[in-house]
Amino acid sequence: MKLTLQRLCFIWIILQLSACSMAELTVKASMPMIEGGMTALNRETDLLLAEASMPANITLMEGMIINSPDNEKLRNYAAQAYYGYAYGFIEDKNTQRAVNFYQRGLNHALYNLQQSGLDQNILSGDLQTLQATLNSLGDDNVPALFWAASNWAKWIDHNRDKAEAIADLPKVAMLMQRVIELDENFFMASPHLFFGVYYGSRSPMLGGNFKLSSQHFDTARKLNNNQLLMVDLLQAEYLDRQKFDQQSFHQRLTKIINSSKSSNIDIALINNIAKRKAQILLTRESQWF
Repeated sequence: MKLTLQRLCFIWIILQLSACSMAELTVKASMPMIEGGMTALNRETDLLLAEASMPANITLMEGMIINSPDNEKLRNYAAQAYYGYAYGFIEDKNTQRAVNFYQRGLNHALYNLQQSGLDQNILSGDLQTLQATLNSLGDDNVPALFWAASNWAKWIDHNRDKAEAIADLPKVAMLMQRVIELDENFFMASPHLFFGVYYGSRSPMLGGNFKLSSQHFDTARKLNNNQLLMVDLLQAEYLDRQKFDQQSFHQRLTKIINSSKSSNIDIALINNIAKRKAQILLTRESQWF
């Protein structure tokens, strides 16, 4: 009887391990579909269709992560999807909902970084230890670093009334600086957009640097061959606004709205989001200048 129970327990354990393995294998086999879906979404020109399809795609990813929690690429895609959905479609209508999505995206990226040694204790500790850990990370960590910093920065941007949130900004910059060191071209040179906003969104008295901000925006334009409309959008929204340069603000946004179709179909969605956001920003021009 005892032997029979032992055998039954052994068989049950084997079956559970097989089930886990099968679930992970199924997720792994499905990754080309997720990757194809992300490419198709980035090529979408109809914003209504893109907005309607993203929640289902995110839910699918979350379900796959349940079955394969250590799938690094899948978590990076989820972090990217939450950022894109919140920034592109939610934050202009519902700030708190967008903040929640940025937090979810951040959690996925941080999970990956934790597997590489960058855990919460290090993030909450001193900057010297954080820098030493960041220096140990390599090219494989670039997506997680980028999407962690991107989601975290937007979460902070919408929590400027919280001192603890603002205090974390230097740590976010350290994560993105490591991305620049490893691959400044990542996601259409977006690490430079981050620093364009980082230095341009604050007055020099509060740590801003208009010259550095402009340099990063110019570098982003050069590296993405002037194909990404988001460069002008962010420069107008943050740097031109901070400098009280209404003429440049208006010219950049008008240029975005009147721009022709980009030859790079893989950024069609991002450019169309930039066009819509440019229209929104122009409606606020009289309030800001």
